[in-house]
Amino acid sequence: MPRGARHWPMRAGVAMLSGAARLPWSLQRMLGRGIGALAYALAGSRRHAARVNLRLCFPELDDSARERLLRDTFRDFGIGLFEFARAWWGGIEPMRRDVVIEGLEHLRALQAQGRGVLMVSGHFMTLEMCGRLLCDHVPLAGMYRRYRNPVMEHAVKRGRLRYAAAMFTNEDIRPAMRHLKHGGFLWYAPDQDMRGKDTVFAPFFGVPAATITATHQFARLSGCAVVPFFHRREGARYVLRIAPPLEHFPSTDATLDSTRVNAAIESMVREAPPQYLWIHRRFKRRPDGGAPPY
Repeated sequence: MPRGARHWPMRAGVAMLSGAARLPWSLQRMLGRGIGALAYALAGSRRHAARVNLRLCFPELDDSARERLLRDTFRDFGIGLFEFARAWWGGIEPMRRDVVIEGLEHLRALQAQGRGVLMVSGHFMTLEMCGRLLCDHVPLAGMYRRYRNPVMEHAVKRGRLRYAAAMFTNEDIRPAMRHLKHGGFLWYAPDQDMRGKDTVFAPFFGVPAATITATHQFARLSGCAVVPFFHRREGARYVLRIAPPLEHFPSTDATLDSTRVNAAIESMVREAPPQYLWIHRRFKRRPDGGAPPY
């Protein structure tokens, strides 16, 4: 881990998170709800972004219903912070005792064929915990955005490699492609606005959203199957669902394929709306180059 005086504050923070990862799960959920309420009160810009996203994506809800959903989102955000920490540095025996996994047969069949699998999901607060739970059953690698702080980068990558088959940054395209071509499983979340990447505008909850075309490109160049990966928390229980591979994917149309991927992620969100990362400014780029809605 990087040393030096300028890294000590982050080292202390990582040590605190590592300690928090070992608290009892019931206490973590209680503390998480409190942290979520505090974040709702203090994180004004992120609260505004989430409120705008919910207004765009759930126009059928009235203001009071969307406000309840917003508060629930921050509650799950607080709990999710402990889920991330526990997945990286803690034990998950309480989660293993109460987990439901559906659709493993789809992965088993693809594994028997020696075919690579791109498991597509979204940025949910349960993603790290459910990814770790799935690693009990298949050798799953992951893609992630590199942390700017080297201390956090080292600590999180080391934590993830306790259970993941491999970790690739979003710049490690060639190694990730080789992993898929050799029959590997790779988890990927293409649901954020990634400036500087190849993107198209595809609907997400009926709203045009800048969408990275990497899912289409990975499938086209590696021949991998694309499998939607649903996951959510129900109380203290986790539900993981692996859908069948997307049929006739990829096509020759990156926009059409990106639309199908967004539709799959939208279905995931509708199953557990508060657990999605609504604080991300998903619609910050507009097709006409206009001002973002935030």
